[in-house]
Amino acid sequence: MTRGTTNPNRLRRMDRWIAAVHGAELRRAEDPVAIDLGYGAAPWTAVELLGRLRTAAPRTRVVGIEIEPERVAAARPYEREGLAFRHGGFEIPVPGRPLLIRAANVLRQYDEAQVAAVWERLCARLAPAAGVSRGGLLVEGTCDEIGRRHVWVALGPEGPRTVTFATRLGSLDQPSDLAERLPKALIHRNVPGEPVHAFLRDFDRAWAAAAPYASYGARQRWLRAVRDLRADWPVTDSPSRWRQGEVTVAWTALAPRS
Repeated sequence: MTRGTTNPNRLRRMDRWIAAVHGAELRRAEDPVAIDLGYGAAPWTAVELLGRLRTAAPRTRVVGIEIEPERVAAARPYEREGLAFRHGGFEIPVPGRPLLIRAANVLRQYDEAQVAAVWERLCARLAPAAGVSRGGLLVEGTCDEIGRRHVWVALGPEGPRTVTFATRLGSLDQPSDLAERLPKALIHRNVPGEPVHAFLRDFDRAWAAAAPYASYGARQRWLRAVRDLRADWPVTDSPSRWRQGEVTVAWTALAPRS
């Protein structure tokens, strides 16, 4: 069981990213189901996820899953059309295969050695790729208490795809401030010799070089830093996402070396 901290709007950055990059998959699906895994002591994150996903895919249904029965009972009064709560864990106790599983601030209490097995188990529950569809999406990551800084890994049925760094730009001194929010698979790898350490080092250098753009605001400085970063790192998203205080990098570039 997690600590259960669920401040309203805590996961807004992750939710908006999901709606932007996965909305088309949800719209195409006959019965788009999204899972809020480990929603915590209050149902706010599941309620908010439904609202944000329905802006992109109006037929989306959300199921909140918690391992603590008392939390499920407390959430039941908030059920409505498109929103339900179930007792369970990594087995994802819903029929069929969901198109989205969001697991925010869940794996931080596990050992790093356990992460791969959990990812594999959750990915096996995702809707498979078929035709033009890439299949379901697992989004697993960590954020601070009020959602200013957030890092998550996106995985498909085939495994990890990308890592996204997202922040409220006005609160950022330098990009490596996000290191404390790295997901469990990476947080202990922020040491010399590991790719994620090199990435954050290079991001800080690009941020420093972009200091003249600070006079135009933190967003312009971030945009310039990410553009420079692209010369050496496989950034997979576009300026429309960078403007949100995000940058997404291919998982293969940041994956642990051992």
